[in-house]
Amino acid sequence: MLLARPLGHALFLFLTAGVIAFLLNPLVRRLQGLHVPRGLAVAIVYLVFAAAMIVAIGALATVAVDQVRSASNRVESYLTEEHGQSGQTDAERDVDRLQHWLDTHGLERIRIKRQATDWVDNLGAKDISNYTQDAVTFVRGAAISVVQLLFSLVLIVVISVYMLLDMPRLERSIDRRFPPHGGKPLTQRIESALAGYVRGQLALSLIIGTSAGLGMYLLGVTGLVPGADRYALLFGLWTALMEVIPYIGPWLSTVPPAVYALIVHPISIVWVAALFVFIYQIEGHVVVPNVMASALRLHPLLVIFGLLAGGELYGLPGILLALPLLAAGRAIWEFFGERVRLEPWEEGAEPVPVEVEPAEPEPPVEKPRVIRGG
Repeated sequence: MLLARPLGHALFLFLTAGVIAFLLNPLVRRLQGLHVPRGLAVAIVYLVFAAAMIVAIGALATVAVDQVRSASNRVESYLTEEHGQSGQTDAERDVDRLQHWLDTHGLERIRIKRQATDWVDNLGAKDISNYTQDAVTFVRGAAISVVQLLFSLVLIVVISVYMLLDMPRLERSIDRRFPPHGGKPLTQRIESALAGYVRGQLALSLIIGTSAGLGMYLLGVTGLVPGADRYALLFGLWTALMEVIPYIGPWLSTVPPAVYALIVHPISIVWVAALFVFIYQIEGHVVVPNVMASALRLHPLLVIFGLLAGGELYGLPGILLALPLLAAGRAIWEFFGERVRLEPWEEGAEPVPVEVEPAEPEPPVEKPRVIRGG
């Protein structure tokens, strides 16, 4: 904690690289078992890992871009395309229906028709000069952030490669100082803890993302949220991705479905809210206790403290890194906990004699002679 702020970015890069190195080291070790030199094994693992990530990101990005483009066209048509002799858009019709419902249910004092109609007309007339300026500013800042992110990613890869190459030397050094005594070595325990966390997180994202996508598809097919079945895959992917972010991820995952429902049919947002409340109730009471309990095995208060500390020190990246570090810390604690035994304090117990080597006598200090005259 004391070094986290002064060292800042450098410490975060080394921690991230260390987590990646411990995750990939079992794969490198297996390739070495096939008589592949360690340097070549590290190169193969990284190339396969990079290729898999590129293919996965490319496939997901293609699907996401197509569905986002389709959704944006649908929203634009909803706001701007006029129908029939009335010359009203679908958005204006929905505003009229909502105002009629308010008038017929004793809520006639709530007048939203004029404000909503003006807002829709402004969007339809493409009065977006302010939005354009904001978008330019956002893109400029995003470009700088992307460059910094790429530079950090390159550094993380380079550092983790060096760590993987020197991992056998590190393992031997740790085993000499802290022998395994018949159990797993400390480094392998850290690897197992991190691998368990990753498996649990992937399973959690898959289950929740699939549930959200399937739920939105059913809402679209039944007509409760018009058109949601067309973009169910996009909503499911977004939910699975946001599930990686602890605590705040579930709230972020509901934003795109809720905004979509609010635009296409305001009343349908009730069904979207009910769907996600149901999903995250099942997550909190069934999925997380059974999937992540064996992966972390940490007290919730310790998890919350780790997330708050990571967010305070490094922001969102710190939150993402907090749980893997906590899992590694648990493995280290268990390793040393098996080797340290403390005697209980008992009232009236006799003191245990402890042999102490006698201290060497100090040489006598010669007093200075005083010569008196006379």
